[in-house]
Amino acid sequence: MPASTIFIAGSRHISRLPAEVRARLDTMIERGFQILVGDANGADNVVQRYLADKSYPNVLVHCMKDHCRNNIGNWPTRQIVAPRGAKGFEYYSIKDRAMTDAAEYGLMLWDGKSKGTVNNVVNLSRDRKPVVVYVAPTRQFRTIGGIPLSKVAATSCGVAGDAFRVVRA
Repeated sequence: MPASTIFIAGSRHISRLPAEVRARLDTMIERGFQILVGDANGADNVVQRYLADKSYPNVLVHCMKDHCRNNIGNWPTRQIVAPRGAKGFEYYSIKDRAMTDAAEYGLMLWDGKSKGTVNNVVNLSRDRKPVVVYVAPTRQFRTIGGIPLSKVAATSCGVAGDAFRVVRA
C-alpha cells in the first residue's frame, strides 16, 4: 500500500518547530509519508531543516518555475508555472493550490494571522481533505476532518483570536 501524501505549510513568521510539531513529523517519518512542502522562509524552511536533519528522503519541494528559494535537503522539486501577470499572494497561492490538489491530508502551522495559511486550510477543507492546524499562539492542534466548507469560518484574518475557528455543528 502506498504511503500517504501530506501537504505541510504555514506562516512565514514561524521560525522554530515546537516539540509537539516535531513529534507529529516524527510519526510521518516513521510511517513513510510523502511530504509536500513549499520553498518559502518561515514554516516551510524550518520543516525542511527538520526533515533534512533526519535525512528523510520522501520530500517533494514545490517552487515557482525557475525560482526555488529553499531546498535544504536537495530533494526533487515540482516547479509550478504561474499565469502571466500573477504576482504577490496570487502568484504563490498557485503553488499552494498544486500541493493541496496532490495531497490527501494537510498539516498547517499557523501564527494566528497568516492569510495564506488560512487559505490553505479552506482549500483543503473545500476538497474534503482532513487538515490539522497547529495554532502557535495557543500551542494547540485543531483538526478539521474534511468537513464541508460551511463548517469552517475564516474571518478577520488579521486578528489572532478570530481569524480561524471551527464552528461546531
